[in-house]
Formats: sequence, structure tokens, C-alpha cells
Amino acid sequence: MSNQEIYTILLSLFPNARCDLNFLDPYQLTIAVLLSAQTTDVAVNKVTPVLFAKYPTVNELAQAKQVDVEKIIHAIGLYHNKAKNIIALAKMIVAEYDQKIPDDRETLTKLPGIGRKSANVIVAECFSVPAIAVDTHVERVAKRLGIAKWPDSILTTEQKLMKAFPADQWISLHHLLIYFGRYRCKAQNPLCEGCPFLMICQKDAQV
Repeated sequence: MSNQEIYTILLSLFPNARCDLNFLDPYQLTIAVLLSAQTTDVAVNKVTPVLFAKYPTVNELAQAKQVDVEKIIHAIGLYHNKAKNIIALAKMIVAEYDQKIPDDRETLTKLPGIGRKSANVIVAECFSVPAIAVDTHVERVAKRLGIAKWPDSILTTEQKLMKAFPADQWISLHHLLIYFGRYRCKAQNPLCEGCPFLMICQKDAQV
């Protein structure tokens, strides 16, 4: 099965795959992405409306008290460190970037709490820069489909995906792999019956 056949099948399974974090602008997505670490998009979407209502701009968040932010986001995991990071990030954006979220990955990864995966999400969703953010779903599915090998690092997996698919498919591919991993090719008890990729699946080779 070719990589393009894989893409076409994924697209037929999840034609409406998209970013599940709710946001209106780069500021909101950057904060939401940071908050989403080790928790679900659903959980983040429950706290961000209150957070952005109180701190509608990055300048206002930069002036927030950590205890006040913690009260809003306490329902999500690691809320203490996340509150600290989003305030520090906001202060850095105000002080160094004229209150504007940077549009390149290298600069974004200098921000508190923003790693390569998060930066890829931001540049792709907000600035339409081709990128593939490799989270646990993307990594697992890429390896089960044989696009990457099980010992490969996250960075190597990202590079192999970028090589295997044209750049104009990277953003949509990212969402398709997430949806397939989240709803079909689960880490535990994957829905293998009727899976269109059974003939190429490398699940049993997992180490």
C-alpha cells in the first residue's frame, strides 16, 4: 500500500478531522496548546472560555497573578506549572515580541512551555505553515502503519512522515493520524476488526 493510498483512506474515514482545541487567534491557541499537555482537548476547552474572558489579551495575562490563573485551570493536570508557564510566556511575548505570537517554530520553542510539537501545531493552525506535530497518537499510528520504525525517536518519526508525504498534506495528515489513533487505532484495545490497514499493520512488532 502506497503512502498516498494511506492518506486517501484516512481522509475517507475522517473527512472532517481538525484541531479540536477551541481558539479565535494565535494568542488563544498558544495558551490552549500549552495547557493541553498530558490532558485532553475536551478538558482544556472547558477552562479556556473562563480564562480568556478574564484575560482577553496577552498583555492582560502577563499581568495576572498565578493564584488567580490556577483557580481557573485547576481542573486540568499540572495546573500549577501550567499557570506559571502561561504567565511567563505572556510576559515574554509582551516584552520581546510586541505582544504578537511568533510565526516560526524556532522562535516559538524559546517560549516557556512550548516544545517542538506545540510549535508545530501553532505554525500550522495559525499561520498555515506546513508542519506535522507528533503526539502520542501520531507516533503510534505512524509506527503501526510502518511509516516509521518502533525504535525511532519522535523527531525521526516526524522527519519520516515529512519525507513520505508532500508538504501540502502535512497539516491535514496530522489531524487524520490523530483522529485515527484516538478513535480507531487506540493504544489499548485498538479496533482492528474491519481496519483497512490490517495487511500492513506493524502492531505485533511493537517493542
